Amino acid sequence: MAVENMKDIISVGFDPEKTFIFQDFEYMCPPFYENIVKIWKCVTGNQARAIFGFVGEDSMGKAAFPAVEAAPCLASSFPHIFGNKTDIACLIPCAIDQDPYFRMCRDVAPKLKAPKPALIYSTFLPALQGAQTKMAASDENSCIYLSDTPKQIKNKINKYAFSGGQQTVEEHREKGGNCDVDISYQFLRYFMEDDQRLEDIRKDYTSGKMLTGELKALAIEEISRVVGEMQERRKGVNDETVKQFTTVRPLKYTF
Repeated sequence: MAVENMKDIISVGFDPEKTFIFQDFEYMCPPFYENIVKIWKCVTGNQARAIFGFVGEDSMGKAAFPAVEAAPCLASSFPHIFGNKTDIACLIPCAIDQDPYFRMCRDVAPKLKAPKPALIYSTFLPALQGAQTKMAASDENSCIYLSDTPKQIKNKINKYAFSGGQQTVEEHREKGGNCDVDISYQFLRYFMEDDQRLEDIRKDYTSGKMLTGELKALAIEEISRVVGEMQERRKGVNDETVKQFTTVRPLKYTF
């Protein structure tokens, strides 16, 4: 599964000369492990419980893992990339649920004489069932997979995507739709690159000029395009490509 996820990540378009992808099990080199141990030493049990909500019945692995998650924030964990430089700050794009790990690291970093990492938060793509829900692998009808065909995408959007429209066409024409809760519109917010067109869609749907079926058709078209482009790029990603990204090596940066 990890390798398949790597292939998906690579398909986004990362440059192999500037990208190192790793698994903890495979990249547990001495400097990386040393930073894990240093983080363990700097965070007390009481602090960990306050941050992560650990209870007595949790396995000790839960208490150990946050340091493993945080260690990549430190440049010294990657000597093959940064050499002996320890003053290079880390910028972390992540979802909001990862925040506790890296806030902990921000508290610890000064004690390790390292710069505090900075974070860019992304929002969750909502599940098809509603704007306040999250996609879940346990429910295949809650999400769009990168492996879905155009037919599957069309079926999922038409059948499961929560609508912000009214009960009847007449009522919708009169009152308009609610883009804040309409999943088709929310998906367009993520994937449509033309901001002006997106704004026109919002106005048309909110005013009642555009119907739910028309909005879903636009979402199907846009999502199918994005997924199709990813699938096409992924065809060129094989195990040898993954090895190219995961091999421990210097990257082409100037520090």
